[in-house]
Amino acid sequence: MIDHRPIVKRTLLSALLIVVLSFGNKMAAQDGKALFDNNCASCHNVFKDMTGPALKGIEDRVKDKKLLHDWIRNNQKVLATGEPYFTKLYATWKSPMNVFPNITDPEIEAILKYIREVKPPVAAGPNSDNAPDGKMGESDNAIMYGVLTLILAVVAFVMLQVNSNLRKLADDKEGIPSGEPIPFYRNKTYITIFTLFLFVVAGFFFAKGAIGLGRMKNYQPEQPIFYSHKVHAGTNQINCLYCHGSAWEGKHATIPSVNVCMNCHLTINEYTGAPIFREDGTEVNGTAEIQKIYAAAGYDPKAKKYTGNTKPIEWIKIHSLPDHVYFNHSQHVRAGKVQCQTCHGEITAMHEVYQASELSMGWCVNCHRETKVDFNNDKGEGNKFYSIYEKYHSEIKAGKRDSVTVADIGGLECQKCHY
Repeated sequence: MIDHRPIVKRTLLSALLIVVLSFGNKMAAQDGKALFDNNCASCHNVFKDMTGPALKGIEDRVKDKKLLHDWIRNNQKVLATGEPYFTKLYATWKSPMNVFPNITDPEIEAILKYIREVKPPVAAGPNSDNAPDGKMGESDNAIMYGVLTLILAVVAFVMLQVNSNLRKLADDKEGIPSGEPIPFYRNKTYITIFTLFLFVVAGFFFAKGAIGLGRMKNYQPEQPIFYSHKVHAGTNQINCLYCHGSAWEGKHATIPSVNVCMNCHLTINEYTGAPIFREDGTEVNGTAEIQKIYAAAGYDPKAKKYTGNTKPIEWIKIHSLPDHVYFNHSQHVRAGKVQCQTCHGEITAMHEVYQASELSMGWCVNCHRETKVDFNNDKGEGNKFYSIYEKYHSEIKAGKRDSVTVADIGGLECQKCHY
C-alpha cells in the first residue's frame, strides 16, 4: 500500500504557500487605477478637462506607443524634437506636464488600460451606497477573494481527513495494523500551517493599518459656511493667492479673514449662479450662506454699515501634517512653481473641499524624485532661485545631464522635511 500522506502534505503546503503569496501579491501590486490616482489624477481626469486635457482616447490620438511612453516619462524631451501633436498640445494648454522618469512600461500600460476600460461616472441618489456601475469595489473584491481562499483551505483539510480515513479502512481490510487517524484539530502539521497562515494575514493587515494611521485622504468635513471653491476659483476665476496670499510668502497658506470675503461681498449680496448641491444631494441656498458671512463680520447689509457684533467662523481644518513634519508653502509655490492642484487636487471643481492626496512621506518623496527643477537659462527664462546650483546648470549646458530633480538638490535629505 502506497503511503500518500507525505505527498498530500507537500501538495497542501505548496497550495497554501501559493495562496498566501498570491494574496500578498494581489494586495501589494498597484493596479492601473491606483497608479492613475497617484501619478495623474492631480492634473488629469479621464472624461473631462482639468489642469490638463481629458485622457479618454489618448491611444487613438497618439498611435505611436513608444512616443506616448516617452511623453509620459519626459515631455520636455519630446517637445525638444518638435513632434507636431504634442507641440500643439503644449501650445494649447501652456502648462508643462510633470515628468515621471522612474515609471516603468508595465505601469504605463496598466494606466492606459485603466483609461481604456473605465466607465464614465453615473450620478447616484443621495442615499445610494452602491458603486455607480453596479460592479464590486476593490474592498468587495478583497473580501470575496478571502472568502474563496478560506473555502478552498477548508476543502483541502476535509480531503486530507477523508484520505486518512480511507487509508485506515484499506489497511484494516488487508490486515495491516494502523493507528486511529488523528483529528485535524489535533494534527500538529495542520495546526502549524493554520497558525502560520493567520500570522501572515494578520501581519499584512496590521502593517497596512499602521502605515495608514493619521492619513486622511478623502476627508471632507462639513464647514460652518458653505464655501464653494468651484464657484469662486472655478466659475469666477479668482486666483488662489487672492485668498491664500501667504502661500506665496510664508510657510502656511492660512485661512483668509472675513475681511477678505467682505472685499467682494460688500457688493455681492445674493447668489444668482447655477444651483449648488451638497454631497448628500441637498441644494444649498447661496444667498443664505452670504448672510452668514455678514453675521460673522458684524455687517448690516440693509443699513450698509458694520455693527461691531462680530462672530468668529469656526472653520474645520482639512489638510494636516504630523507635528514633526516641516512643510513650507512658499518653497513649493513660489520657488518650486508647484501648482496648487498638484497637492490639493482639482480644487476648481470642488464645492466642498476634501483632501485629494495622501500627503504621506512616500507620496512626497516620489514627487521630489520626479519633479524637475526649472533652472534659469541663458535667455533669462526659468526660476532664478535655483541659480545657486551653478554646477548642475553647467552640466545641463554641457550636455552631461538633461535635467535635475528636486532629489538632486537635497530634496531627500531628512532635515529638509523633518524637525
